[in-house]
Amino acid sequence: MPRPKLRRHLRFNPEVIFFKPRGVPLRNLEVVELFPDEIEAIKLYFVDDLDQTKSAEMMKISQPTFARIVNSAMKKLSMAIVEGKAIQISHKDDAFKGQ
Repeated sequence: MPRPKLRRHLRFNPEVIFFKPRGVPLRNLEVVELFPDEIEAIKLYFVDDLDQTKSAEMMKISQPTFARIVNSAMKKLSMAIVEGKAIQISHKDDAFKGQ
């Protein structure tokens, strides 16, 4: 039995929750879902330009866990771009925990 997932410390709550290729109706596309912790990790690491250790500290998780989250998110984003899929940012209000 795996350990229970710890609650992540998330600050970023995106306004936009869907991206899709132009000119293709959403009903014709497969959807790739990004979870709140994945979008937070992408923001901290790639947008805020923090290193993995600092990013992990801000999310209150270990650096190896942070690395797994970033890798998962990047795989999903890459697959969506290469294969022309829509990207949905999962928006679960209870998953976001402000300061």
